Amino acid sequence: MIGKIVGSLFKNAPAPPGVVAASHEAEVESEDAQTARALDALRSEVRRAGAQLPALISSQLRQVDDVLRTVVAAVADQGASTEQRVLLSAIICSYIPTPLHAFLALSDKERGADSRGTQLLAEQLTTLEAISRDLLNQVRVGAIAELSTHGRFLNDKFAPSSLTLDGR
Repeated sequence: MIGKIVGSLFKNAPAPPGVVAASHEAEVESEDAQTARALDALRSEVRRAGAQLPALISSQLRQVDDVLRTVVAAVADQGASTEQRVLLSAIICSYIPTPLHAFLALSDKERGADSRGTQLLAEQLTTLEAISRDLLNQVRVGAIAELSTHGRFLNDKFAPSSLTLDGR
């Protein structure tokens, strides 16, 4: 009975800061793992569709995959803003699969090397590759900015004070 009373007193108490931080880190790690798994699933889907894809499209999909793998690794190592994570997830889970599925739904003739459908998908993949490279650059610049900010903090925190007593 006493255990129930004591337990009820702390049931809605906020978690200690260290627990909240650890929980957030686990959530981010889980999000990074989910993004990596989604990219693996996309790669598998592209490989299964390989015979139905013109060489140009297959090549572009491999290039985009290479860039996205670099972005996923950079985000996992260096972190990223919520907006950057949302964009990365959208590229992997929607912006590539949606037009790819539409392309695969076309007839064999409409998926030919010189067809309008192939040209449209190639243009979209070119755009997505550029966006992915820009995202990678943003993540890297963010890490550089964070490092620079930390350096300024350390300099301010540990630099000799300009206010000294008797020249000491």
